[in-house]
Amino acid sequence: MDTERHSTKDRILQSAYSLFYREGFARVSVDAIAARAKVTKRTVYYHFQSKDEIVAAALEGQHEYLVQQYQQWLGSGTANPEDMVDSLFGELKKWADGTHWLGSGYSRIAAELADMPGHPARHAAHSHKANIENWLSDRFTSTDLANPSEIAQQIMILIEGGMSLSLIHGDAGYIETARNAAASLLSKSKRNK
Repeated sequence: MDTERHSTKDRILQSAYSLFYREGFARVSVDAIAARAKVTKRTVYYHFQSKDEIVAAALEGQHEYLVQQYQQWLGSGTANPEDMVDSLFGELKKWADGTHWLGSGYSRIAAELADMPGHPARHAAHSHKANIENWLSDRFTSTDLANPSEIAQQIMILIEGGMSLSLIHGDAGYIETARNAAASLLSKSKRNK
């Protein structure tokens, strides 16, 4: 029974995230989430009290998947920051070149809810982006970069800017430009030996 309940809840969250990603928070109804998950609206409300709770849980659930994705993209077998960043931006560009790419779901939902700073989805987006930045900083700590936390913050700005401009202009070349800026940043950020 618990496995079935967990499976239903996961299906609701996956369906909700997919709809929110494609259509935005405001345009997705609980009815649409229920239909996509092939459950009743009552079942959705059995697991969640509100659409706000659903979007926050969907983003939190997506976080674990994306952390694994970033780990894979950054490469676990190297401590060379140039190789890490080159791989990361290369994979981001491949993702942005895909037919179903609509930018970062976290950034899009945070922008859509910009006038609601206390919204649980805003908290989930903040937590996700902060965790990725901290993880990058930790990875850079074992390298020869002079200020790993500052570099991680700058790389995050380049990631977000590259993805946002690629979405706005319909041109993944902005991620390539962000990769070049990141490479330049890293070359100037080595510790003195």
